[in-house]
Amino acid sequence: MFDMDIKDKQILEALQKNGRISVSELAASLNMSDTPCLRRIRKLEQSGVITGYRGCVDEKKLGYSVSVHAFVSLKSNSELAGELFEKEVAEISQVIECSVIIGQHDYLLKVIAKDLVHYESILKKQISNIDCIAKIESTVELKSAL
Repeated sequence: MFDMDIKDKQILEALQKNGRISVSELAASLNMSDTPCLRRIRKLEQSGVITGYRGCVDEKKLGYSVSVHAFVSLKSNSELAGELFEKEVAEISQVIECSVIIGQHDYLLKVIAKDLVHYESILKKQISNIDCIAKIESTVELKSAL
């Protein structure tokens, strides 16, 4: 585990809100000079606390107005079945998240679609065709609160 002080935590919080903030702006907002701030950022990156930077996309502006959470149960809880499922689901571009979960189901997928008819097509033609799946339960997201 990486040992962080309050400044490291403040840097992480600021970068999570705005990953494109300049080092100068970030340092000024934390009452620091640029060099120590940059040094801390590099240390967080090298230690693996910061794993990358990415652009967040508004799926609705790209024509994907439906988000669905699909709970997936596999026929077997074997390592081979999990690897097969993860490999196959990674090939489906509309699946934007895949989490291993504990409980009634084995995986939770977040799937984006243009509409419910499009989701049905993704479900029937792509997701359901993965051999190791025993059951899928879908829930449509009404609104994302965060």
